[in-house]
Amino acid sequence: MPVDYTQLHDPNAEYTMRDLSAGTMGVRAKRGGGRDVEITDVQTTMVDGNFPWTLVRVYTDAGIVGTGEAYWGAGVPELVERMTPFVVGENPLDLDRLYEHLVQKMSGEGSVGGTAVTAISGIEIALHDLAGKILELPAYQLLGGKYRDEVRVYCDCHAGEEEDPEANADEAERVVEELGYDALKFDLDVPSGHEKDRANRHLRNAEIEHKAEIVRAVTERLDGRADAAFDCHWAFSGGSAKRIAHAVEDDDVWWLEDPVPPENHDVQREVSQSTTVPITAGENVYRKHGHRRLLEDQAVDVIAPDLPKVGGMRETRKIAEMADTYYVPVAMHNVASPVGTMAGVHVGAAIPNALAVEYHSYQLGWWEDLVEESVIADGSIDVPEKPGLGLTLDLDTVAEHVVDGEELFDET
Repeated sequence: MPVDYTQLHDPNAEYTMRDLSAGTMGVRAKRGGGRDVEITDVQTTMVDGNFPWTLVRVYTDAGIVGTGEAYWGAGVPELVERMTPFVVGENPLDLDRLYEHLVQKMSGEGSVGGTAVTAISGIEIALHDLAGKILELPAYQLLGGKYRDEVRVYCDCHAGEEEDPEANADEAERVVEELGYDALKFDLDVPSGHEKDRANRHLRNAEIEHKAEIVRAVTERLDGRADAAFDCHWAFSGGSAKRIAHAVEDDDVWWLEDPVPPENHDVQREVSQSTTVPITAGENVYRKHGHRRLLEDQAVDVIAPDLPKVGGMRETRKIAEMADTYYVPVAMHNVASPVGTMAGVHVGAAIPNALAVEYHSYQLGWWEDLVEESVIADGSIDVPEKPGLGLTLDLDTVAEHVVDGEELFDET
């Protein structure tokens, strides 16, 4: 028989002094206006997109369902199942308390970072969708209201021949002219043919020149028609990252992303402060606490939290507020389905320092078919005025693309 993750035993979680459940906190008052609602279940379904997206649904005794998304990865559905008893019976409108409750209950299982936070993120996004539907408000309104009616999208691009500078330039031109984007991103951690040792993170001069050639080919071909960022996927040493940045300082680079591994903020700071090229990082640290040092040490020019991974919508807003005290803009890393993407759009609408939200699925022909609504148009996403996230899952498309062996969650 399969493991029942709801029954795992954690003695610390059972007697913790900081149990934030409604019963322990004494939150019992009746709520008017249709707000006296209880969570009855949480379910997940993994969809086999260009990433295996983990969709999360929170069900209530009012028949209203909220849909969210957790960053992809093994173990996330099991962790959502594990946490389901912690929220069943709770009022979904208590967004902050339920988030902190899950973090505390899962502290022994790693909720300072990693997949535990990712699983909490999926529930938290679903709670925002659910709360918006209960209150008949769009999710951005729950986050403080609007700064903008649309949020800019940057398109993560792949040329097919990633190592060829001209192939990247051709794809940049195509995406701008045919697809209408004015913000793009390309990869620099691609083979150059000059590698001697892939393990040591050091780049030889010929490899540095190859990276610079990709940047030069793309930016010259765009000629100011679009912003172009370049992703290093935390692949290089500090010294090599500095040399790459120096080599492209005269090019029109929107930012260099994750040039060094995420664990050592001191090296990240040194790289950022060594160059005039904007440096971006953030997708591989968790919660506001993980982003604190990046901002306090002025180790980034742009912060890039991944919303379905970092802790959810309110946690991303808190990171944005902290970033704003250092005058740092927010460009949300994103490899999600339309569900997680739209969560980022609502946050982007509600914060002053939103720069853009990533779109990582332009080569997947059915990405937008996952929902009934149109999502991206002319390189941006309109902020929905419908309640919650403003999306309706197309369950036929979900069923068509579920991961092998996965079960479809219950309908509303």
